[in-house]
Amino acid sequence: MNSKSGCLKNKVVMITGGTGSFGKQFVETVLRDQTPKKLIIFSRDELKQFDMRERFSEQQFPCMRYFIGDVRDRERLYRAMDGVDIVIHAAALKQVPTAEYNPIEVIKTNVLGGANIIDAAIDRNVQRVMALSTDKAANPINLYGATKLCSDKLFVAANGYSGHHGTKFSVVRYGNVMGSRGSVIPFFQQRRATGVLPVTDPQMTRFWITLEQAVQFVLRCLTRMQGGEIFVPKIPSMNIVDLARAIAPECSLDVVGVRPGEKLHETMVPEDDARNAFEYDDCFVIRAPAANGKVNGNGGKPCPPGFRYSSDNNPRWLSVDELQQLVQSHE
Repeated sequence: MNSKSGCLKNKVVMITGGTGSFGKQFVETVLRDQTPKKLIIFSRDELKQFDMRERFSEQQFPCMRYFIGDVRDRERLYRAMDGVDIVIHAAALKQVPTAEYNPIEVIKTNVLGGANIIDAAIDRNVQRVMALSTDKAANPINLYGATKLCSDKLFVAANGYSGHHGTKFSVVRYGNVMGSRGSVIPFFQQRRATGVLPVTDPQMTRFWITLEQAVQFVLRCLTRMQGGEIFVPKIPSMNIVDLARAIAPECSLDVVGVRPGEKLHETMVPEDDARNAFEYDDCFVIRAPAANGKVNGNGGKPCPPGFRYSSDNNPRWLSVDELQQLVQSHE
């Protein structure tokens, strides 16, 4: 990609939840590689916006804008999206235990907030909306995953009623993000001094992606989206014991068991979705059936019957050495 002529050149871009881990990396990458007309941070925490403004000030980066607001507030979204070309929807409540204890609050943000994004984007003539999802939305067993599955379906279905406005909606679904807030790496690093690392199950596997890789994948998908796709990157898996060995090889392991709402392995393309999925060099794309019930792969290779893309049957795995190098590069 040409560093100063990418998909965001001269575009007004808004990112919801922009003060989160993804938002910070997205801003850093875009300011380095592209030239948006405006880059609007939409979030509800003034302290996090203050901290982010210290790093990416309007004086140093004249395209930056900071907009206090909540995706639950439709009127505020309508004001924020006035003149916006592209929306990256990253705002969510994502802690699994929090969701189980506060279900209505999570529904208000992840589901009803997503509906508000859709309505505001259509009525404000936004060109493209990319919503971020999670592997926990595939065959969900916890409320967080269920709300993200519902959100995914809202964004895919929105293409059917954007009408003459022409707004296109797609979704990016990926796995655990290395180094993001609440991830297992900082937890293991904190517990290292105790000499014991708690692991849920020695067989547990997860998909693994870095923040930079996630941002680059979202940017690539923005250029190729037609509307209605769920984009799933091809990323490696890792075993939880290998990660523990990479971070603290001297520590003993305490097997504590799989927690409520947690899976042994994560899935990004379930068998039922694979009927509408196509494989490309760098990703899988789940496409919504057209009005005639057929699915257009746009050059992709249809996934075979019974296909499932999950963290335990992934052909790509990170070794202990590779995990160690990744962890060290993010310290």
